[in-house]
Amino acid sequence: MTNEADRATQEIEHGLCVLHLFCTTTSDATHESASHALKSFAGEGHQLVTAAMLGHRGDLGVLALAPDPEPLRELQTALARAGLPASYSYVSMTEISEYAAGVPEAMRQARLYPELPPEGMPAYCFYPMSKRRIDGANWYELDFDERLRLMLGHGTTGRSFRGRIVQLVTGSTGLDDFEWGVTLFGVHPDDLKEAVYTMRYDQASAHYGDFGTFYTGMVGTLDEVLTQVGLS
Repeated sequence: MTNEADRATQEIEHGLCVLHLFCTTTSDATHESASHALKSFAGEGHQLVTAAMLGHRGDLGVLALAPDPEPLRELQTALARAGLPASYSYVSMTEISEYAAGVPEAMRQARLYPELPPEGMPAYCFYPMSKRRIDGANWYELDFDERLRLMLGHGTTGRSFRGRIVQLVTGSTGLDDFEWGVTLFGVHPDDLKEAVYTMRYDQASAHYGDFGTFYTGMVGTLDEVLTQVGLS
């Protein structure tokens, strides 16, 4: 019989390397320099999402995906040289969780190799999260079947926002400070707000979820976003 560790190992798969960058504009940045840096990321299997960020935590949001980490590092360097250093970043990978056994192949491929950004969903936010490890609420002391039950319920809640929200959950254990990065795309900011609010009542989040800082913005084309952040 397959034990729990073997089962988890069999189900976890990795697809793309993922880098979230939240950059600050400096006096050295221009529309031309930023555009050149971002367009240099072009390559087979590469995807790039740009967003004009709201609030003080960054001006330009960049979500970059590639089969290997080297192009992500090159993009980060190119943006810094263009006068857009990162004020915050997050490193992760697309994956299939151990709780996703038996999902259809099309769904597995969509999780490993998503096509971003989703059409008609310009509202954007990112936040990291981990499962809690404290006395009385240690996720990793639960047996697999109980964790699976909670995650299936969590997924049912999430699916109630189908058509309003597209979610990308990427794994970051051993790669960054939290265990997952969560990226949400919505039709309107209200959709993001309602989805996160509702999901926090789910037991998997309410009792076992620890959340990091939220970064919010609006997705647009490269030229649209650069103009919105003041690089005209």
